[in-house]
Amino acid sequence: MEKTFDVVVIGAGPAGLTAAYELARGGMINILVLESTNDIGGISKTANYQGNRIDIGGHRFFSKSKWVMDWWQDILPIDADAELEIAYHNRKTVVQGQGRQAPDDDNVMLVRNRLSRIYFDGKFFDYPLKASPATAMNLGLARCAQFGLGYAMARVSPIREECSLEDFMINRFGRPLYRQFFRDYTEKVWGLPCNQISAEWGAQRIKSLSIGKALRHAMTAPVRMLKKDRFSAKETSLIEHFLYPKFGPGQMWEQVAERVRSFGISIRHGVCVDGAVLSSGKVTSLRVREAGGVTYEIKARNVISTMPVRDLIGGLQGEVPETVRDVASGLLYRDFITVGLLYKRRLDGATDGMKLVPDNWVYIQEPGVKVGRLQFFNNWSPYMVANPDTVWVGMEYFCSEGDELWGMSESDLLELGRREMQKLRLASAADCLSGTVLKMPKAYPGYFGSYDRFQEVRDWTDTISNLYLVGRNGMHRYNNQDHSMLSAKAAADAILTQSMAKSDIWAINVDDEYHEEQKVSA
Repeated sequence: MEKTFDVVVIGAGPAGLTAAYELARGGMINILVLESTNDIGGISKTANYQGNRIDIGGHRFFSKSKWVMDWWQDILPIDADAELEIAYHNRKTVVQGQGRQAPDDDNVMLVRNRLSRIYFDGKFFDYPLKASPATAMNLGLARCAQFGLGYAMARVSPIREECSLEDFMINRFGRPLYRQFFRDYTEKVWGLPCNQISAEWGAQRIKSLSIGKALRHAMTAPVRMLKKDRFSAKETSLIEHFLYPKFGPGQMWEQVAERVRSFGISIRHGVCVDGAVLSSGKVTSLRVREAGGVTYEIKARNVISTMPVRDLIGGLQGEVPETVRDVASGLLYRDFITVGLLYKRRLDGATDGMKLVPDNWVYIQEPGVKVGRLQFFNNWSPYMVANPDTVWVGMEYFCSEGDELWGMSESDLLELGRREMQKLRLASAADCLSGTVLKMPKAYPGYFGSYDRFQEVRDWTDTISNLYLVGRNGMHRYNNQDHSMLSAKAAADAILTQSMAKSDIWAINVDDEYHEEQKVSA
């Protein structure tokens, strides 16, 4: 039997690696990190296909938390000559760029322009939608009037009790706009009608963003540019610039993993946690299984878990209330497929090849296609693409393990992607050079199934004094990576200070102005 570890961290994604690193920096190094895959970074990893890199889902490195922004830049400094003025909760912090590094210095972050648009009816619309002449021309006056009237009615007479995501969106955008631009896309993502999804999803991901705020943001753009206040958007959906590792988000977490290892901490890959043993209100050991089928137990004084709650509770051995097991077993997830397609790039004056649009990603609202979103990796970082004369596209499909889409072969998915790009009139199938497919299970915790009773699981796991749930799947919460990091930091702080309070962890990303919004002084 191997030694007892002070902390076992389950998962080597942003939350798990942040927890391990913060514990080590706090002086605790008798730590073991267990990772079921052979990768680093979880959903924030970067896959490599023939020198072309894939960011799974798109990860902007931007946070309202000064601690997170400073933490990232300590790992990968900014490659920029100019100072960056970043607003943090009514305070402006000037981040000094590191100057232009030598060409062989690749461990840096770039400052990138942010552009996301909606593709509908063969046209591009601003995201979020703006009350602008371009939007009016694309929609036509009749639809603009319809949307404006619907928005006004929602403002005057909102739905009093928001019981579902449908209620949440109608209250903020109006019924016609919701039906045209939000309902179909959201149902494509989740595979369920919006009236069967909890309104809490909107509270987590949309917060107080509204058409009115988007309009005010657009009107003040010239003033912000004069002030060079590039990171001061009140809503994360409205930021205009962000930081990005030169070779994708996985570069950040590979660097963090190296720092974790430099403390003598082991990261074991290919090790699945099948269960845990409970005794006297504590986790005493974990039952693990290696890729070759070898199983054994690991003793731990504390456990930080980023694994899916459903799997964690399902594998617990001991006195677990049946109601908790029932709720956990009913938690659902949405899975994710990226079809990476490499196209010949259209040069000036040419008629063949694919034109590179300026977007980081595009939301597809066009009927008749399964793809939900397009990533243009050239625009995340030029170093994501092996050959600048090509366009590297990530087609994102939302599905569930076991459904028809998930079960399709790689060749069929590549053919589907090429066919849908042509149907969207964005690229000819003949201009596609090659492609690859990545499947990511449990990418999104679902706000349906038994989620409305999740509080029962949370309340009970909080009574296990040495178990800390962090991260997206660990908390069954649709966190961004900065929220996952902050939850991990809170868990590490609780262990280092021997505090049993879990409230700071659960407070992350819940009506929290510090993390998602800023109040603006009058």
